[in-house]
Amino acid sequence: MQSTTTPPSPGTAQPTRHSNEIERVHTRLCRLVGQAIADYRMIEEGDKVMVCLSGGKDSYGLLEILLSIRSRAPIHFDIIAVNLDQKQPGFPAHVLPEYLTRRGVPFHIETRDTYSVVKRLIPEGQTTCSLCSRLRRGHLYRLATELGATKIALGHHRNDILETLLLNLLFTGKMKAMPPKLRSKSGRHVVIRPLAYVKEADLARYAALLQFPIIPCDLCGSQEDLKRKQVKTLLQDWDKRFPGSNDSMFAALGNIAPSLLLDRTLFDFSSLKADASPTEPAASDSEDDLL
Repeated sequence: MQSTTTPPSPGTAQPTRHSNEIERVHTRLCRLVGQAIADYRMIEEGDKVMVCLSGGKDSYGLLEILLSIRSRAPIHFDIIAVNLDQKQPGFPAHVLPEYLTRRGVPFHIETRDTYSVVKRLIPEGQTTCSLCSRLRRGHLYRLATELGATKIALGHHRNDILETLLLNLLFTGKMKAMPPKLRSKSGRHVVIRPLAYVKEADLARYAALLQFPIIPCDLCGSQEDLKRKQVKTLLQDWDKRFPGSNDSMFAALGNIAPSLLLDRTLFDFSSLKADASPTEPAASDSEDDLL
C-alpha cells in the first residue's frame, strides 16, 4: 500500500521556497508509512480507521499521510478523526474542529474531564502519564466501538518505540516495546501504529513546513523529570557519538534470536542436547556459538 501524492495544504499559505522540501519530506513519509502498513497488514479493504488526534505534531502528521495514502490506495477505507478533550486548563477547544472542518475530515470530539481525575489521584510532582494513558485508552476503546471503527491508529513513531524498549529494559525488566499492530486484551479492537518506521525529526520538520496548529499537553509535557525524556536524550547522545546506533537498535527489534536469550517460554533450553549423529563436521562450529 505504498503511495505518494501531492502534499496536503492544511489551510495555511505555504512559502513557495519550501515547496520542494515539503514534497521531499511528504514523499518520504508516505513511502515509510505505506511500507509499514503493507509489512504488518495494518489496513484492509473496508476498514474504518479511527485516527486519534491529540493536537501534537505526530498525530497531525499521521492524519495527513493517511489521507494522502487513501487517495491512491488500491483498497477503500474510511477515516474518522477523534480527539479526547481532557479538559486541561486553557485547552483551545476550537482549534481541532476548525482544522478538521477545513480539511473536510469527519471527526468526533469527546469531552471527558480526565485532567481533574489525574490531578486528584496523583500527588504533586509524581508522574501522571500512567494513569492518564489508562483513562485515555479506555475512552478511545469505547469510542471505537460506538463509532464502528475497525482500526485505532495512534501517532507513535520510531523514536517512541526505541524509547519504550529502553524504558522496559532499564526499569521494568522486560524486553518489549510498542508493536506496529496490537490486539487489545478484550480482543475487540486492533491498534495500529502506521508511523512505526518514521523518525521523529522528519515529523517535526513536516509539522513546521505545513504549519500545523500544535496544541501543547499541560500534563505530560510539563514534567521535566520524566524517565522517557531522559531516555530520549540518551538515545540522541548515542546516535551522535555512534552514528547509526539507533538504526541498528531498531533493526534488532525485527531480528530476534530466541535461542540466544534467556526466555524459557520462547525456547526449550531444558531439552537442548548435543546431536548424537551430527550432519555438520566439527570444524563448522564457530566462536559465535560461545558469544
